[in-house]
Amino acid sequence: MHIAIASGKGGTGKTTLSVNLAARLNRTGLRVTLADCDVEEPNSHIFLSPEWTREEEAHAPVPRINQERCVGESCRICVRECRFKALAWMGEVMDFPELCHGCGLCMEACPAGAITEGSRVMGVLSHGTTGSTDNPLHLVSGKLRIGEAMSPPLIRALLEEMQTAPYADGIVLRDCPPGTSCPVITSLEGADYTVLVTEPTPFGMHDLRLAVETLRLLGQPFGVVINRDGMSVGMEHTALDDWLRDEDISVLARFPYSQAAASACAAGSLLIDALPETTGIYDALWQAIQGNMPRQQAGGAGNA
Repeated sequence: MHIAIASGKGGTGKTTLSVNLAARLNRTGLRVTLADCDVEEPNSHIFLSPEWTREEEAHAPVPRINQERCVGESCRICVRECRFKALAWMGEVMDFPELCHGCGLCMEACPAGAITEGSRVMGVLSHGTTGSTDNPLHLVSGKLRIGEAMSPPLIRALLEEMQTAPYADGIVLRDCPPGTSCPVITSLEGADYTVLVTEPTPFGMHDLRLAVETLRLLGQPFGVVINRDGMSVGMEHTALDDWLRDEDISVLARFPYSQAAASACAAGSLLIDALPETTGIYDALWQAIQGNMPRQQAGGAGNA
């Protein structure tokens, strides 16, 4: 079962929720993996302090041009068909692997069979564990290569790892990148349910609207967690609460605005350790997630 934890903007507490929910579920005996899909700025390890067990390069497919077999200027089908402009004609077909999305169209289109599949390094995937040896909490973190322009291929490689042992037979929490662009869409692919983390601020509400629109276009079920609840002191109902009610969006949990929580996060501590009273909120959140998930996915959640 895959649960994505996302947000329309950065800084809402998405990673804080991810690491604490992962640790809490693991401590209750469930098999849990946290996949840090924010490959441009992975930071889940700061809170979980895993023992890294393995690191491997991740590669993306790119075209390799055999100039001797290439028909040349009379053809240029590959150049015309590449929608990402990763191929160009400069007296011969030149490839720009940093722009390639690995779709393979150029190889299919080439009538001379002059294009074969090569690869380039996108980044690394780091595997680690923390917690008990009997039921460890797994962390798999992607880290994009410096200078790499596109993160979706690395995120896909990370999610493919989640289909292998020992990750495939448990709960996978995906700590997604912020925003609503391609990296987020890739991180949401195949998720059974998405938790959108927001905050009761105009900026937070604005970007939550974008995230909700994205999930609705994708046709994926979701609910909302309100972090730093109570920031709008003195208001009986915030604009955020009114909008969520009008849109019939489930509020899965509320985490109160707390200076102590901010201090704990700044120190790299888990809230369930620094503020044990938050444990009950995470337990209730998990029950709400299961209650709001489509029935076929939620059915096996308790046995993961």
